[in-house]
Amino acid sequence: MADETYMNLALDCARKGCGWVNPNPMVGAVIVKDGSVIGRGFHQKYGGLHAERNALASCTESPQGATLYVTLEPCCHYGKTPPCTEAILKSGIRRVVVGAVDPNPLVAGKGIQILRRHGIEVTEGILREACTTLNKVFFHFIRTGKPYVVMKYAMTMDGKIATRTGASKWITSEAARKRVQKDRHRFAAIMVGVGTVIADNPLLTCRLPNSKNPVRILCDSRLRTPLKSQIVQTAGQIRTILVTCSSDEDRARPYRTAGCEMLILPSKGGHVDLQALMAVLGKKEIDSILLEGGGTLNWAAMQSGIVSGVQAYLAPKLFGGAGAKSPVGGIGVERPEDAFRLTSPQIIRLGSDALLESEVLPCLQGL
Repeated sequence: MADETYMNLALDCARKGCGWVNPNPMVGAVIVKDGSVIGRGFHQKYGGLHAERNALASCTESPQGATLYVTLEPCCHYGKTPPCTEAILKSGIRRVVVGAVDPNPLVAGKGIQILRRHGIEVTEGILREACTTLNKVFFHFIRTGKPYVVMKYAMTMDGKIATRTGASKWITSEAARKRVQKDRHRFAAIMVGVGTVIADNPLLTCRLPNSKNPVRILCDSRLRTPLKSQIVQTAGQIRTILVTCSSDEDRARPYRTAGCEMLILPSKGGHVDLQALMAVLGKKEIDSILLEGGGTLNWAAMQSGIVSGVQAYLAPKLFGGAGAKSPVGGIGVERPEDAFRLTSPQIIRLGSDALLESEVLPCLQGL
């Protein structure tokens, strides 16, 4: 039980790096000696020191003979920082307790092997599921080279994302909207379609204090985005990637001048090839995307198989209207058995609303 208690403390430390470390994992470390915590640390920012080194630097006494609890296997290669295995060996730590093995091929068990070869006792798998779940974005990104995409929408209990007139502000309560802002900080990027920009003229920033803005990704196959829209007008201050199928440089020039990064990709099904887009964004080290598009983009995203998770905010309201929009548009599936299937949702109460979170079952993605 002591190992689980200290690993939970390490998990608490790791969560403090949320939103700041992408595309690196959130990692926490706790150093225990003679039953007392003598050091704590976490990976604070991408490019900064890792959790183990921060924990060692915070020690109130010598770590000689102590136990290190770390949520993810210590790295053993030179990247932006030296390997953590090196620091652990020099510290005199006697035992290392690891939550999850690092899926990065540069590590993937090698860090644990190095420690054991040098006589350090290593215990693996303490709170493995919690440590893995914390970094599901990182695990997905390392294994696929593509962003982890969560499709998010807010709807009424009759499945509407807007009234028959197109009005949608606000469906959910302040508590639910605050949770969305936390996710805008947590995810590396936010993505919408041109229809959303034309209809709502959103800013797509994070409005929480002490937070960062996500990279804004706009899918606009034919370059219809208004130059006076908020997203274009602020592109010089907030990183904005405009994705299009148009190769007309004359039309693209005003967007470039405004500060947009222009990304020209092939068309698939009448819109930007989303699988190709994910591959390009992965190379740009964008590890996660909050998809806040309308029904058209949501359907294209599901059909292309890029969606890994779904967040459905459910408000206790009814809009009605045969023509009122639903979260996922497009042509839809033909038969119930063709449905995109999701895991059983985790249900979170947010004021008067509920958030349902599910994973897309990968065996049926992209039907």
